Amino acid sequence: MTALSVSTSSAASLRADALVIGVAKGPKGIVLAPGAEAVSEAFEGKLAEVLTTLGATGAEGEAVKVPSPAGLKAALVLAVGLGDAADGGYEAEALRRAAGVAARTLAGSKKAALVLPAESADEVEAVALGGLLGSYAFGTYKGNGNGKEPVGELVLLATRKGSKEAKAAVERAVVVGEEMNRARDLVNTAPNDLNPKGFAAIAQAAGKEHGLKVEVLDEKALLKGGYGGLLGVGNGSVNPPRLVKVAYTHPKAKASLAFVGKGITYDSGGISLKPAGHNETMKCDMAGAAAVFAAVVAAKRLGLQVNVTAWLALAENMPSGSATRPGDVLKMYGGKTVEVLNTDAEGRLVLADAIVRAGEENPDVIVDVATLTGAMMLALGARTFGVMANNDELRETLHTVAGEAGEQSWPMPLPADLRKGMTESTIADLANMGDRMGGGLVAGLFLKEFVAEGIDWAHLDIAGPAFHEGAPYGYTPKGGTATAVRTLVRFAERTAAGDKA
Repeated sequence: MTALSVSTSSAASLRADALVIGVAKGPKGIVLAPGAEAVSEAFEGKLAEVLTTLGATGAEGEAVKVPSPAGLKAALVLAVGLGDAADGGYEAEALRRAAGVAARTLAGSKKAALVLPAESADEVEAVALGGLLGSYAFGTYKGNGNGKEPVGELVLLATRKGSKEAKAAVERAVVVGEEMNRARDLVNTAPNDLNPKGFAAIAQAAGKEHGLKVEVLDEKALLKGGYGGLLGVGNGSVNPPRLVKVAYTHPKAKASLAFVGKGITYDSGGISLKPAGHNETMKCDMAGAAAVFAAVVAAKRLGLQVNVTAWLALAENMPSGSATRPGDVLKMYGGKTVEVLNTDAEGRLVLADAIVRAGEENPDVIVDVATLTGAMMLALGARTFGVMANNDELRETLHTVAGEAGEQSWPMPLPADLRKGMTESTIADLANMGDRMGGGLVAGLFLKEFVAEGIDWAHLDIAGPAFHEGAPYGYTPKGGTATAVRTLVRFAERTAAGDKA
């Protein structure tokens, strides 16, 4: 991973391959952002004019390179757009995205200095995290020389080096960035290299490294325990399912959280087979499990004063002679029966088992995370996840927390009238399908049926933003994005501080 350091050296004296400055859109042309003063002096006050001549506008996502003049020790100046000029300071997300653009643009460089606005601790963290996330590259399967290496080192120029706030901001950025990149790696790994057993082994290794308690239920333990959802989904694969518990406890914790993640390491749809064009990226169907796993590791590394447990519901959904058929009835963990009408609605089945199991430990809040429905993508697009809950205050809190963390979300309802379609099975307690219209909400209502009375629960449907198939933008790469990790970590932080509302 790209190294990160903080310096109070002047931009003019710092030796680097490039100096990164921010520019914004002003009413009369581009405006240099705070931090660029020394660089502008080296251009004899004409830097904005030079950048304008080269076509710079200050728009978000823009990157314009200029050879450095004699007064700078860095070879290159890179101007990245921050969007509209802001007199009161730039939003954290604008800084994160600008730093990410810079890191991506400078791939192949050994050292780059980020001379972006970084006066406050929040700005320091935003620039640091954006740079680390923008530097991400997944090269596991690429041969040597195939693609540029990530920038080797990022130096953040700040005025608060040595302050407790700035130091804590950088440390938090490193932890969150590393754990998000861990989740991205898991999502990007080819499904022939990441099956439920392999994912469980990765969790065990991380537990040993970071002092987390990890328990793994294999197929024998799942059968003995009556986990019909996990077994029903995994029956068609030669790679049997797993339920993995990753627990972090703090001796002074006054609250406990359970994060439940859908971990379908490959989703063919099962007997209800997905058509061509819809299964090529289905290695990403374990992004929810990757997110909750990374969030718990981050909570431990940050030393948050809250107990957090991740439940990874891992299975591979494949068609075979032993696969669950449409029309089969599964007895779920906890005793409810479910008629399977569509084997491609499998995520809710594995999550249901894990939610019931998580509820047995009486957490204050359960949050499940899943790439659950295409319907949510149709509703909210490819960059926004849906938030549902059995508690309106919790739903609004998670929506707010996501915004604080820099993630796009939208609160969604759980209309009681949509429950009817899945409770009309003539042979089981529930069906795993209901009304076609509002399918994302129906899936949420299904999961709600498995939440123990008295426990607050929320459901994050990350089907849209979990896997980015377009060109990279900001700090977001093509492929796995680690959606929801920041939201979960921020929620854990607020809970630790006694601020859940």
